[in-house]
Amino acid sequence: MQLIDDADAVRIEPEAPADRAVIWLHGLGADGHDFVPVAQMLRFPGRERTRFIFPHAPLRPVTINGGQPLRAWYDIFGLVEGSPQDEAGIRESARVADDYLQRQMAAGIDSRRIVLAGFSQGGAIALHAGLRFAHPLAGLIGLSTYLPLHDRALDEAAEANRQVRVLLAHGQLDPIVPFAWGEGTRDELQRVGCAVRWLAYPMQHEVCAEEVAAIDAWLGERLA
Repeated sequence: MQLIDDADAVRIEPEAPADRAVIWLHGLGADGHDFVPVAQMLRFPGRERTRFIFPHAPLRPVTINGGQPLRAWYDIFGLVEGSPQDEAGIRESARVADDYLQRQMAAGIDSRRIVLAGFSQGGAIALHAGLRFAHPLAGLIGLSTYLPLHDRALDEAAEANRQVRVLLAHGQLDPIVPFAWGEGTRDELQRVGCAVRWLAYPMQHEVCAEEVAAIDAWLGERLA
């Protein structure tokens, strides 16, 4: 495997020609390097032909950080029920995710062999963009996250991904993105028609070893 660090993303290129891809979006304040170690732990069938792409979010002022800039996919005004959402930022970053998906298809990878994944804020964009993508995807992964603009999901979901397979995992002790938000996301995605696998762990806003093993197994099912 070859690790390539570009200005806009980190990539792991397989030794064999890639015919599968996983695009993985990081959380607020992190960057594309954040989940590279997790990807390097995976051993699912087909891993040897899978390209991993970890885009960097742009630097932008974040309201809950006192307006100081962080790498963020969109602004966050608050993390309580009813807080306003940065719709313009969410849709802008969804277009970025869409562009990464389109580029992998242009490189010859069938959309049915592409997974869009993300943690926390990155997971929110992965779910939002994946539901609306015009071509059928292998699946979506949302870790410790929620579905932004959830009241639009049913109306805006693309026909190609209304039944997409989704892996959701959440910490029962999460102090950042409440566990109830994860449960609500599960329920909303099921209402759209998605096939959701829901995993809960006794952890906070993080990733645990059992979760990584579950991701490995799920990717094996979707990309083998």
